Amino acid sequence: MTGFTLPVRADLVGVRPYGAPQLDVPVQLNVNENPYPLPDPVAQAMAEAVGALASGLNRYPPREAVALRQGLSSYLLAESGVAVQWERIWPANGSNEVMHHLFLAFGGPGRTAISFEPTYSMYPEYARDTFTRYLPQPREVDFSIGVDFAVSRIEDVRPSLVLLASPNNPTGTALPMQDLADICDAALRFGSMVIVDEAYAEFRRDGVPSALVLLERFPNLVVTRTLSKAFGLAGARVGYAVCADPSVIDTCRVVRLPYHLSAVTQTVAGVALQHVSLLQAQVSQIRRERDRLTGWLVDGGFEVIPSDANFILFGMFTERHRMWQRLLDQGVLIRETGPDGWLRVSIGTPAENDRFREALMSAVDR
Repeated sequence: MTGFTLPVRADLVGVRPYGAPQLDVPVQLNVNENPYPLPDPVAQAMAEAVGALASGLNRYPPREAVALRQGLSSYLLAESGVAVQWERIWPANGSNEVMHHLFLAFGGPGRTAISFEPTYSMYPEYARDTFTRYLPQPREVDFSIGVDFAVSRIEDVRPSLVLLASPNNPTGTALPMQDLADICDAALRFGSMVIVDEAYAEFRRDGVPSALVLLERFPNLVVTRTLSKAFGLAGARVGYAVCADPSVIDTCRVVRLPYHLSAVTQTVAGVALQHVSLLQAQVSQIRRERDRLTGWLVDGGFEVIPSDANFILFGMFTERHRMWQRLLDQGVLIRETGPDGWLRVSIGTPAENDRFREALMSAVDR
């Protein structure tokens, strides 16, 4: 075995894998999870459904996941008031795999993706994996997207993919619908797909619409979502895309791996969709806790970005890593991400949020 050198791709040499710290501490508020365990009736229903399924696991899962897609269609009509046929919905193993499919389908050598940073840190990795050129563009000082600037960049670059996270991670900011429509219109003129990443859509404040309302206007629009956050299914890995043009789904079917979504995953997600009211009660509580924590941070003199997600970006810190470490030393793990000087805290249970307040005040006073 000595003397053998792995033939690793040159662009992967020395690259560290993506991932936030997974540390065994009492309060974990760093990866935007739903802090509440599944309600007992939901967990019990899932256990029974998976138990009934177990004897058939020698067979491959339903390849097209029709039942799950139909359930997602019904959910979106109730949640956003938008009727989407199940044929225009594409589920996969988390919105990460959905994005990977979209990059495989519409990116690739000789093609370009643009986004507006700070934003989700996986976008350049999707581009790297699919040999797509990635050109990040700056946001405004308030972390909004300058629409005129965005339109000019689309015209100049002619990207295959325009990535827009709304609510954005790590800032929590949502993109106004008129701004999004203007960007979609420009992208349509120049042959670009627009991917709106709505991983945190269910946490948006009242009156903030979903990009789903624009699907009928723009055939180049795709909206991606996940069950990891609002449904508390981060461990199940279920995401999905909603497309204006059904041919997007056909292309994703070409690049997927065979039987990519397990029967267990499909079953668990289907049960969750049958218990939306119980799970959405958790969402309402998380939104209330977010707004309460936002007010407390503002009253405490911190700079806070208004959030439509289940996390808050706050600052400013001259040495944010030191502040992050001081919190960790007290058993509170948050995220050191985004622009220098800022930290991001996920919304936890009331008790966890109280512990974060105590730790932050202690860290500031040191």
